[in-house]
Amino acid sequence: MSKLYFKFGAMGSSKTANALMTRFNYLEKNHSVWLIKPQTDTRDDYVDENGNIVTVVKSRIGLSAPAGVIKESDDISLLFKTAMADIVENDEVIKTNKIDAIICDESQFFSEEQIDQLKYISENENIPVICFGLRSDFRTKLFPGSKRLFEIADSINEVKSVCECGKKAIVNARFDGNGNIVTDGAQVDIGGNEKYKSMCWSCWQKLINK
Repeated sequence: MSKLYFKFGAMGSSKTANALMTRFNYLEKNHSVWLIKPQTDTRDDYVDENGNIVTVVKSRIGLSAPAGVIKESDDISLLFKTAMADIVENDEVIKTNKIDAIICDESQFFSEEQIDQLKYISENENIPVICFGLRSDFRTKLFPGSKRLFEIADSINEVKSVCECGKKAIVNARFDGNGNIVTDGAQVDIGGNEKYKSMCWSCWQKLINK
């Protein structure tokens, strides 16, 4: 029986790089992969020459791959029935209706219902579903998707990273345009290094106290 996996970490911990390397490992063995991410994360999407929006999963170290986009209203278990996945044949990546694994990036942005749908696929279709994402927001509060993954995932592993001081980073600190730490606001505010920094609890608290 296949499992629902959750691999979590702070920002900059190489979660997306790990997701893309996992995808590569499947493709290298001629297995098909359905790579998906929530519509919420549009940082690396672009418009092609035909005016179509291309959804991309991209890591800080430069690895990237096109991905399927999951809208807030989507039922992933229904989309799965008609999804096209990547597979390698004769060193060429092609599309197929056969899916051997599902890899999800930015899984914290999925709804609790969508996490349940991924669990349903892993259990009833006997396909491994591997979710990568953040544990908590800039206030150290769980995201809905992450919360549900901690509740029902069969396997949970931390992708570790370090704070500038050398301790383990567990907080995704948010900063405003002037470099001041932010402690209030909307849970979701898409951004990268210009807005967020992964920190240990002690360093985060020191900045807040200042």
